Amino acid sequence: MFTDPVGDMISRIRNAQMRSKPFAIVPHSKLKEQILETLLREGYIRGFDLENPNTLEKALKVHIKYFSGNPVIREIKRISKPSIKIYSSIRNMKPVGNGLGNAILTTSKGVLSDREARASHVGGKILLTVR
Repeated sequence: MFTDPVGDMISRIRNAQMRSKPFAIVPHSKLKEQILETLLREGYIRGFDLENPNTLEKALKVHIKYFSGNPVIREIKRISKPSIKIYSSIRNMKPVGNGLGNAILTTSKGVLSDREARASHVGGKILLTVR
């Protein structure tokens, strides 16, 4: 049992990148799937597949994106943790990496990047930042 499943997913992606692996296997949850969809929309991963869909051991296979041999994700960092939740409104949301990165938020309209949240005029809990 994990106390922080999203943190575990981030660590698995980070570890796979450090070893130049083509993919990372992550236990499935709806929140993780929505986070991966957001990372895919923003161009940080090549894609992901659902493995073992008809069993209790569902998993997500995250295809890591590389450019010129270097991973596209330079830094992925967990912001809200189970013990500390960080919320932000649109007015207080600061750009990540001087606008070169993204924050992934969970909002009333689902899991969105900070750009999508600004366009939808919603704030929410900041899950992680990616550069």
